[in-house]
Amino acid sequence: MNGRHFGVRLTSDGATFRLWAPAAKRVDVLLDKPQALRRGDDGWFSADIAGIQAGTRYRFRIDDAVDIPDPASAFQPQDVAGPSEVIDHNSYRWRAQDWRGRPWHEAVLIETHVGTFTPEGTYRALIDRLDHLVATGFTALELMPLADFPGRRNWGYDGVLWYAPDSAYGRPDDLKALIDEAHLRGLMVFLDVVYNHFGPEGNYLSQYTPSFFTQAQTPWGSAIDYRVPQVRAFAIENALYWLREYRFDGLRLDAVHAIPEQGEVSVLHDLSRAVGELAAEAGRHIHLVLENDDNRASLLDPDEDPPRGKYRAQWNDDYHHAWHVLLSGERHGYYSDYANAPLRDIARALGSGFIYQGEASAHRDGQLRGEPSGALAPTAFVNFLQNHDQIGNRALGDRLESLAAEKAVEAALAITLLAPMVPMLFMGEEWGSTAPFPFFCDFQGDLADAVRKGRRKEFAGAYARYGDEVPDPLGEPTFRSAVLDWNARDLPQARRRQTLVRELLAIRRRQIVSRLTGAGFGGASVEDNGLLSAHWRMGDGASLHLSANLSDQVVVHKTSQSRGTRIWGGDAEDTIAPWSVFWHIGAP
Repeated sequence: MNGRHFGVRLTSDGATFRLWAPAAKRVDVLLDKPQALRRGDDGWFSADIAGIQAGTRYRFRIDDAVDIPDPASAFQPQDVAGPSEVIDHNSYRWRAQDWRGRPWHEAVLIETHVGTFTPEGTYRALIDRLDHLVATGFTALELMPLADFPGRRNWGYDGVLWYAPDSAYGRPDDLKALIDEAHLRGLMVFLDVVYNHFGPEGNYLSQYTPSFFTQAQTPWGSAIDYRVPQVRAFAIENALYWLREYRFDGLRLDAVHAIPEQGEVSVLHDLSRAVGELAAEAGRHIHLVLENDDNRASLLDPDEDPPRGKYRAQWNDDYHHAWHVLLSGERHGYYSDYANAPLRDIARALGSGFIYQGEASAHRDGQLRGEPSGALAPTAFVNFLQNHDQIGNRALGDRLESLAAEKAVEAALAITLLAPMVPMLFMGEEWGSTAPFPFFCDFQGDLADAVRKGRRKEFAGAYARYGDEVPDPLGEPTFRSAVLDWNARDLPQARRRQTLVRELLAIRRRQIVSRLTGAGFGGASVEDNGLLSAHWRMGDGASLHLSANLSDQVVVHKTSQSRGTRIWGGDAEDTIAPWSVFWHIGAP
């Protein structure tokens, strides 16, 4: 997987153009005039053309009938239907030459959307906020998907040109500059990638490569057929492309449960092995993370370095859902699976990773969900209280701060940021931002109407309750409402929240991180009065203990046994105030 098959390759006197189009009889590349590509084996068309330089724009013409962008385009300056641009990735001069990444156990993630993180909504503008992230205690910046999407605004999950970072945020060198500046500050940078579907507008693959897709359907469109070697190579090469050309430190693979299991060896296994080979060759720490509703613990191994078929960690939706039920009281939809005993569920997540480890899910009509996860290292789980989905997949896009008491949210943060699992916050959460993050996109015509109708159907109850308050996903004001207000950081309540988060992450850095290698789950329990207890075996032989009152009532603390050295919350008394959290470390 060291050589690239897809996309334009610059040569000493021009460029090689290649397109896999097995259903086409003829392919031309459109430059100043059409030039025919030669048909080769297995549906490949190619041509070596002299005089091509970086900046050249081109399209492919299929059978004299339809003009398309390069599916492996490196840049689309005029959006998904425009010409592709040749990019010379070797021309960027990296400043952080010695950067090799950071070990996974050091990760403290912040998920961001480039277009709404700053008023400017660009890669360059985000650079100006990197010092804030470092000062807060984050070690990793995670970007929502960048693959070129239709229009000027989108969450990123409607991408159709996987190799082209969207022009709405800047040019490829601007993205490289962002990553370079992050590395100079000691920040890892992760990218969210989508390998389960293509977006609904601007994807022309089915017209000349119908074998790219199966008859199966995902919730977002046709499933991709990874049994086809060229299709599998397209995704794996894309992962390597982001990691090699842009020097991302890791990838988060979106909703892999929606990738049909095809072939004797899964595409997830092959992708992991290819990335592991790159990491070993380059001497870099590279991390792969999954979103997987199936809770497949067998896919995870945070200590496999470099990856050799498995993944560092999974976003732990179970952890979020249980907390959301406890803090907000909401019990509709998938929250119904956590409605009976959210405190017990939180204890299980803290004590063994997933909540659903093979149990039946009522929300999924009794389907068994998950695999046992208690034998995994705690760092196999990315825990969070908010993310783009859990905020944006709400009718109003409202954040947890709008739904729960401040004291309760702060208790949840004190647990999430000091527990041995890898913590993640959503942009602005570090100061308690209340800026909504509603779903937004920029489709036109019938597709725009279909999206509006779909949202109205999905949130029919909310429309009945809130009426015109429900934001129009196609409206620019909806997008603008999601832009972070950085001036809000100076409000007294925001300052208090920032101080809390910084203190917690400083304690994590001093007391927790160095002990994570070799750490394991110990156990967790909860009493009827809301008293939660949990402990972990740390890698240096120490034990980490948590006690918390996750209720609105004062509770009696029955245990007088010393838990070790206090690192947060003071010494637990015989009675514990509501929403109080205590952390101790016992000596090896």
